[in-house]
Amino acid sequence: MSSTKKLPQRKCVGCQNSFHKRELIRIVKSEEGIFVDPTGKKNGRGAYICKKLDCLETAYKRKNLERSFKCKVDENVYQNLREELSRLEGKASN
Repeated sequence: MSSTKKLPQRKCVGCQNSFHKRELIRIVKSEEGIFVDPTGKKNGRGAYICKKLDCLETAYKRKNLERSFKCKVDENVYQNLREELSRLEGKASN
């Protein structure tokens, strides 16, 4: 028997493609609000998104985050997510 561990898969709310959980960014809805969870361990309802701004814009246009969290997502939450993804894309290109 093989002892390799199976990595959990999650679907991006933007492009709807499945990826390994560690390749995606977790967005959490908790009592504190909606925010990026870099640890992936915070309590609350989670949704996952690729590390691409295009996927965030697709999710924004289709209201996929609102559907995942079953509530209205404020515009400043999307702005914070855009800034976070811009930083991550900048690190990836270096």
